[in-house]
Amino acid sequence: MFGLPHTFDLDPAVLETAWKKVAMTVHPDRFATASPIEKRVAMQWSARANEAYRILKDPLSRARYMCESAGIDLQTETNTAMSADFLMQQMQWHERLDDIRDQQDVKDCALFAAELAQVLSMTTANVQMLLDAERYTEAATRIREWMFLDKLLSQVRAFDPT
Repeated sequence: MFGLPHTFDLDPAVLETAWKKVAMTVHPDRFATASPIEKRVAMQWSARANEAYRILKDPLSRARYMCESAGIDLQTETNTAMSADFLMQQMQWHERLDDIRDQQDVKDCALFAAELAQVLSMTTANVQMLLDAERYTEAATRIREWMFLDKLLSQVRAFDPT
């Protein structure tokens, strides 16, 4: 739709420019005097362009889209299979968050958030490499891990003992 390469690494400015170009072309206001059918089609294309932009703008949504467009169902609601090491790490992270909450430890919370952000950054880089190499099945597993990390990091950042 936007004429961009099918890669994970998208320049946000280039994406926004491409979206604006499409959005201006199909904006419903440009079809104010058109037939009802043309107005409806313009509305549908405008909605599609906005949805595509929303998906591509967010790296996690873009990664999910790339896998799904390659025919890989992420099964985010039903597939919780992850490596034993990652599952153990999840338990440790949850225990640490519980300890931080119990102790109201603001300093450890900040350190924990920084550690998780670093792990998330490495996971994102790994997903990018897998997607660009068209290794979608492997990327799907890492994307599910990314989703967990993203949620956990949000919980840590939301912690406010005051």
